[in-house]
Amino acid sequence: MVMEGIFGEAVDKIGGQPIAARMARKAPIRHLDPILLLLTLALVSYGALMVYSATVHKQLEADLDPGFFLKRQLISLAVGLVVLTALTFFDYRWIKGVAPMIYGGTVLALVLVLTPLGHVQAGARRWINIGAYQLQPSELAKIALILTLSAFLASKRGEIGLVDVVIAIAMVLVPGALIYLEPDLGTMIVFVVIGAALLFMAGTKIRHLVALAALGMAAVAFIFQAGLLKDYQLDRLTVFLDPNPDVQSVGYNVTQSKITIGSGGMTGKGLEGKNTQTSLDFVPEQHTDFIFTAVGEQLGFLGSATLLALLAFLIWRALRIAAMARDMYGTLVASGIAAFWAFQVFVNIGMTMGIMPITGVPLPFISYGGSSLITNFIAVGLLLNIHMRRYV
Repeated sequence: MVMEGIFGEAVDKIGGQPIAARMARKAPIRHLDPILLLLTLALVSYGALMVYSATVHKQLEADLDPGFFLKRQLISLAVGLVVLTALTFFDYRWIKGVAPMIYGGTVLALVLVLTPLGHVQAGARRWINIGAYQLQPSELAKIALILTLSAFLASKRGEIGLVDVVIAIAMVLVPGALIYLEPDLGTMIVFVVIGAALLFMAGTKIRHLVALAALGMAAVAFIFQAGLLKDYQLDRLTVFLDPNPDVQSVGYNVTQSKITIGSGGMTGKGLEGKNTQTSLDFVPEQHTDFIFTAVGEQLGFLGSATLLALLAFLIWRALRIAAMARDMYGTLVASGIAAFWAFQVFVNIGMTMGIMPITGVPLPFISYGGSSLITNFIAVGLLLNIHMRRYV
């Protein structure tokens, strides 16, 4: 028995390291998370279907290509799949060394958005035109912040001091302030949530977190009192608190949204339903910010519950990968991704139901938008990468 144990250990360490570790390094694809990949494919398919159903009637009435939005979403889907695949080929820990360059590049892109190079649409300057397509740097900046802030906090090995907290806050505020100027209040809030989640997961002291929460509430009160928000922003943030909003102005969106979701009943009116809120275009921006209203009306409670279950399972999978990660960097990156998905799901669906402010954040994988979809694919690619290398 002794000789067998010695012999087995010697065989296992041929080449100076355990065979299991060498095999994991040579073939990390063996540890791919198929469930996460299947969830992603299910959600993007769900999203493509809803984008088409929410836009086809309006396109036909305008005598335009009924599949215009679907085709553009499918192109973004294809690009996202390529990026996702590429991200699985290298060790995610390599990113730590180039994270500052990624962060600097996204900040530069956010600055360019505010110059004449930025494209203005509906009073907001958030995009850069690249040929026939638009790039929204603020979406990609979410991933850049997660990667960079995670690298910084992971280097502290759980010893997060006050100076480190201040530096982390500055890393959040620089892109956050640029996004606020676009203006895009919803995305700026997403950045704050990502920062708070990563600080918590990195082991920041409770007293520092409490102090940050107090400062945050004071900052919100100051912003409201100092008139730093425009009137329409204040209306969008507070209309959900009004039990009887003016349905002819500020309360129109949320009122139509609740009517649309409620009209779907248990099983919905079907994707080809006519004379519905969706087909008659009662809900503004239904294929982007208010895509969940199309789900509620056309697929009903069962379709909405199925979508929520898929999204909840996706977030749980990200948290599971965070718990299984080989190192603190992997844990923080996965946690940051889970936080931004969870927040956007809660706020987006909540605002369509009239229980959250209208902030304009997209529903992950479902809302129309190339930059948002590609960003989510990058997030999945990073999660797969972390999961594949959890033994190396």
